[in-house]
Parts: sequence; C-alpha cells; structure tokens
Amino acid sequence: FERFFIFNVLYKNLKKNRSNKVKMKYTTLPNTNIKVSKICLGTMTWGNQNTEAEGHEQMDYAINQGINFFDTAEMYPVPASPETQGRTSKIIGSWFKKTGNREKVVLASKIVGRTSDYTAHIRTTGLSLNAITVALDAELKRLQTDYIDLYQIHWPERLTNTFGVRDYKHDPDDSWKDNFNEVLHALEERLKAGKIRHIGMSNEKAWGAMRYIEESRTHDLPRMCTIQNAYSLINRVFEGDMAEVSLRENMGLLAYSPMAFGVLSGKYIKGTAGEDARLTLFPRFARYSSEQSTEATRRYLKIAEDNNMSLAQMSLAFVNQQPFVTSNIIGATKMKQLKENIESINVTLSDEVLSQINAVHAVIPNPAP
Repeated sequence: FERFFIFNVLYKNLKKNRSNKVKMKYTTLPNTNIKVSKICLGTMTWGNQNTEAEGHEQMDYAINQGINFFDTAEMYPVPASPETQGRTSKIIGSWFKKTGNREKVVLASKIVGRTSDYTAHIRTTGLSLNAITVALDAELKRLQTDYIDLYQIHWPERLTNTFGVRDYKHDPDDSWKDNFNEVLHALEERLKAGKIRHIGMSNEKAWGAMRYIEESRTHDLPRMCTIQNAYSLINRVFEGDMAEVSLRENMGLLAYSPMAFGVLSGKYIKGTAGEDARLTLFPRFARYSSEQSTEATRRYLKIAEDNNMSLAQMSLAFVNQQPFVTSNIIGATKMKQLKENIESINVTLSDEVLSQINAVHAVIPNPAP
C-alpha cells in the first residue's frame, strides 16, 4: 500500500508538471523575417515595483520558457518620473551584459515625442531627426546594445483620443503640424545607420496609421510593421476600424494591458489584491476600474470559473487567439503571476466559451476604452 501511495503521488505530480509545461508559439513581425514569440515580455514595472534582481529573474525565466520578444521604452518604468526614467532599459542592459543573451532576444523600445506634463522631463520638442538621434543613442547606451530590433513611436504627437478617452474631439488650437513624412525620413536615417532594424507605432488611431502607410507607399519610405495598442476583454476598441487596417495592411497588433492593469486577474473583485498591487499603489491608473468594467469583469470571472480556468488565463488566451495579434505583451510583478500568464499559451478557448464572452461584450461593450 505504501508503494502504491508513493507511486500515485509521483504520477499525479508528473501529470501536473506535464500539463503546465509551456509549448511556446511563434509568429513573425509583419513584412519581416523576424520570428517572435506569441507572448512578449513587458517590462514597465522594473525599476519601480520591481528591483533589478527581479527583472533579471523574469528575463531568465521567460527565455527558458521560449519567449524571445521583450518590450521596453525610454520613459519606463511607469509612472514616469525624472528620478526613474530609463531604469527599466538599464536593467535589461545589465542582464544582456551579465548573460550575453542579446542575440537571443528580439528587442522593442519606444520614443516619446512632443509631450504633455506627464513626460515633459524627457522631451518637449517634436520628433525631428536630431531628437530621434539623441533619444536612440541614449537608449542604446542604457540597453548596452548596438541596435534595437523594433523602434516605436510611443504615442501620437497630435492631440487625439488616446489613453482611455473614448471619443475624438477636434481641437482647432492644436499646434501640431503634419510631420509623418519627416518622422519616417528621420527613422530611415537610423535604419540606414544600422541602429534599428524595423519600426512601429503605439497608441495610434486609424487615421494616423493610414497616414504613415500612405507616406511609406508614396515616397518609398520605411513601413510601420506593428502597432502597439491596448487590447483586452474589457477594451476591444481595436476590433473596430483598427482591426481592418491591421489585417488588410498586414500591420500586426502588439497587444498591451491584456490584463487591464491586473483587473482581469479578478483579484480586486475577490479582495485578494496586496498592498503592492498596481492600483493600490497608483490609484490614478483607474482606466479599467469603472462600474461597468467591474461588472463586466464579474461576468467574465464566472465564465472562467464555470469552465475550470483562471480569469487571467482566459483573458490572455482570448487575446492570443485573435487573428490580428502578432504578440501579446504580458507583465507581472510576481513570479507566480508571470508563470501563470505565460502558461496561457497552452489554453485554447472553445467556440462555446467564446460565445459566452461575446454575449457579455454585447451587453457591456468596451467599458474601458
């Protein structure tokens, strides 16, 4: 009996380990031959909520699980501040130096242009050739590398409805001048210098995306191959005009905030969020915390529990399965969270579960724009 008991325990543990083993999936950056993991490691908490050692631990684990795609930005960590700006990239750079793993990673970063008070400590000018050159050289130094695989415009310089603003309201006093052509020419110079390999955009709208595409086609300029926008169960705004642009123009989505700042883990509903949770530390990040978002999250939590899944893995699997998604950018402050998030690549949502999700979406569409 004792031998049978021991064998049974070992068998159950082996079965559990097999079921949790990650088999990473890969795709390619559109219009390139660069293979990237379907899950991308987000880094914006490193240097604020996470220490350098914790960032290194996350990168070690991610690489071992088959993730080869990391995303950062010159302004990280978030919330942005003059004291912390650039720390995240420095943590990645010190890991590259320690491990020699630069060639194993497809590295993405971002540049801010004309800014609001939020990041005025970084740059108050537009994205001129000089601004891009100075910003890129500083980022390469922090990252301890000679090149960045994907260099992205962090958000539009013009006034438009980004970061949770639902509708576009035109401001006739906006001093921005159309500079799509100038920005692409400036990026082309850095491409020719070998300091970046490909370019993308972030937090962009359909008009801006098509303007970049138009300039590329008309003037034989570099092509934006990706767009990094928010996308999750409670923010499916991308599925409107941007999904058509993405699929027809072969411009892949790098989905950020797929967990809606941790809201879609269910921890705020369950009351299990710790004192170091993002929304506890930074209550101003309330983009995903409206009454409608909370109610939608409750309904999604029930669907997940009824189908023997965690809400986190259901939420991430939903993003992973979308045809316009090139890679799903996950982020975590705890290793337990990171492991659960990466394991979502093993989850495939059935048509029945997708129907249940879409039924909630029909009643409470995009409660967090």
